[in-house]
Amino acid sequence: MTALRRWVRTHPDAGLGFLGAVLLSIGTYGLADIPRNDATLADLGLAPMSYGHGKTLSWLVFWGGAALMVIAWVRIGRAMAADEGGWDLRSTRLTVYSWTAPLLFAIPVFSRDVYAYLGQARVLAAGFNPYYDGPAHYPGPIVDSMAQIWAPTTSPYSPAFLLLARGVVGVSGDNVWLGVFLMRLVLLVGLVLSVWALPKIAARFGAAPPAALWLILLNPMLLAHLVGGPHLELLMMGFLAAGIAVALTGRPVLGLLLLGCAASIKITAAIAIPFVFWIWLDQVRRRRAVTGRDRVGIFAATALVPVAVFGVFTLLLGLGVGWINGLSWASRIINPFTVPTLVGHVVTYVAAPWQVWNLQEVLPVTRAVGQAVLAVLLVWLWWRFRTDARSAMAGAGWAMLALLLLEPSTLPWYYVWALVFAVAFPLPLWVRQVVVGVSVYFFIVFQPDDSILFYKPIESLLAIALAVLAALALGRPDPLRLGRARRWAFAAPAHRDTAARDTADRDD
Repeated sequence: MTALRRWVRTHPDAGLGFLGAVLLSIGTYGLADIPRNDATLADLGLAPMSYGHGKTLSWLVFWGGAALMVIAWVRIGRAMAADEGGWDLRSTRLTVYSWTAPLLFAIPVFSRDVYAYLGQARVLAAGFNPYYDGPAHYPGPIVDSMAQIWAPTTSPYSPAFLLLARGVVGVSGDNVWLGVFLMRLVLLVGLVLSVWALPKIAARFGAAPPAALWLILLNPMLLAHLVGGPHLELLMMGFLAAGIAVALTGRPVLGLLLLGCAASIKITAAIAIPFVFWIWLDQVRRRRAVTGRDRVGIFAATALVPVAVFGVFTLLLGLGVGWINGLSWASRIINPFTVPTLVGHVVTYVAAPWQVWNLQEVLPVTRAVGQAVLAVLLVWLWWRFRTDARSAMAGAGWAMLALLLLEPSTLPWYYVWALVFAVAFPLPLWVRQVVVGVSVYFFIVFQPDDSILFYKPIESLLAIALAVLAALALGRPDPLRLGRARRWAFAAPAHRDTAARDTADRDD
């Protein structure tokens, strides 16, 4: 306890963020995606938090906590940039874990995806094939708690994750609360791996390791979604970062094994695998001349090692590659945060005076064009960034960003994956400000009950204003110049008193 108090005194912003995480977690009991047809909150006497004045109070507590986390995050980022506050790697890691701990006990927030994970796993445990049978085949409290649009759909999840999820429901059964908590613990492995790997990636290329953790793992939007959510992408990100870090330290085969695990959790991680080829070649080139045999052997190993890992998990699950069919269900997600979907929205609005097109008619076209452009762009990026390991890291980051911008649908925390590669570089202030602004904007427009404010102009403009304010605050402590106004307001009476005394002295 003494060490904890000393840490809070030394790093007050860390304590401020921890308080914010506690308040946010408490607020979820009135605002977030509470399990349906479940009397647990009522039995605990907490049900009044979810309606009437209790819900209003929960709203204030939740967003007050969110504001404290953002303020602390920005202040820590500014202190790190100025080399102030003693933010070394140990204190930053401790801050990450302290902000994470309260979120482990939050109600699933911002989406009901965790219930879908449990639903797919429960179907699997019951003897069905989740690649062909949706969670609705096993009715119960888990299916009741899901977003019902996904209840009849098949699973898009890769084999390793389904194996892990089946292990969770093997312990929790139909107990939704226990299932969510155990799932969080499993996914927390990804956070631990990221805490270990991201500083190593940064240090390998001369960037600041604490700043790497600040940029990604202290990001309140990411913590709220990936831990408070929770989402499987946290586990995928951990194996992705670990695989890259290990490959960069001269163990490319082990790195590819970890990247194979990442792809077996979510296939998106496979984007990074081709760039390990250039990293491996660069390591050989630094020792001796590279031969044609080297190139063929390294290329084959880069392809085959992750495929072998994926194949082992597929054999262990015993359900083949039916997850490919499940990927098509992502087209049901329609938000303007990818270029093809945004273009589809714009086309339908612009054409409206002359031609009434349903968005569902336009999206297949814009998304098909996006996929074609993405295919060409990925090949070009792979070839363009082939010089050395540093170049390959930049190429992998751009490739991940291109995928997220051009795929049919995406969600806000997906974009953090590109930052796994970006931490290798000392990022200029404007880039960090963009990350802060975009993160705060997404933090606000995606509401804790899984609704989106993007289509509400006033609320969306408010989110933009707060996001810009947070981004500016990263560069200077008082972007609104409130300190100057405060000094003027409090100094004015003193000036008047001095002037009055001077007048009295002259009269005397």
